[in-house]
Amino acid sequence: MWIESALDLVGQNLALVVLAIILAFAIGSAVRIVPQSEKFVVERFGRLRSVLGPGINIIVPFIDKVAHRISILERQLPTNSQDAITADNVLVQVDSSVFYRIIEPEKTVYRIRDIDAAIATTVAGIVRSEIGTLELDQVQSNRAQLIARVRESLANIVDDWGIEVTRAEILDVNLDEATRAAMLQQLNAERARRAQVTEAEGRRRATELAADADLYAAEQQAKAKRILADAEAYATTAIAEAISRNGLEAAQYQVAMRQVEALSDVAQGDGKQTILLPAAALEAFSNAFRMFGGKA
Repeated sequence: MWIESALDLVGQNLALVVLAIILAFAIGSAVRIVPQSEKFVVERFGRLRSVLGPGINIIVPFIDKVAHRISILERQLPTNSQDAITADNVLVQVDSSVFYRIIEPEKTVYRIRDIDAAIATTVAGIVRSEIGTLELDQVQSNRAQLIARVRESLANIVDDWGIEVTRAEILDVNLDEATRAAMLQQLNAERARRAQVTEAEGRRRATELAADADLYAAEQQAKAKRILADAEAYATTAIAEAISRNGLEAAQYQVAMRQVEALSDVAQGDGKQTILLPAAALEAFSNAFRMFGGKA
């Protein structure tokens, strides 16, 4: 009996039950909660209606629908390798990587089908173009400048796709074996040349220092000779003045002193125990003693 009563009650309020279900479904369809890391693209009858940002959003139920859920987190493309030829005709293999994020989902959705493939192809073309204007040494030494140019060119192109290139990297520049061997040979030759230059500069510096030492020695010897000459000149002047004052006696005194000094030098030799003196020498001693006595 109670089952029949329940069925009668439902039959009488069926319209209200259906209306409540439809109302609940409509409210569920109208309210959209968008996560912080995403944006929703809303279409109305297949046409772009709006882009929903993070938070609670209201759309028209049964008419509007969320067609695309787009993540706005930064993305990294897989490392891409492509061949390129430098300005000096060297074949290199360049490994590159790009980081980007979607900032205008409506452009990304309706203007490009495969955004990752499009960016990878664009990067490959830009890298080949930029490396073609540089020589191999410039590619190796100016990598930061090359990365900046690639990023700038890429940013100008992908702006129509609603994305922002946050970073572009040239990870590596690889050479074939023949080019590596040639560069190694060139590097060894350059090292040998630098070693020879360093050795030659060392020899030149040693020669310059030796010459400076000889010049310094010659200058010192010249100074010593000049000092001796000045002393000799002074002594000669003093003797000349003494002779002019004392006459012949002063001259004889100087001669006697020279003779005594000469004999003293002779006595310093190996045969100093026995000395044979000539008569003139004895006379010189006598004259010197007499003069000494006279001086005293």
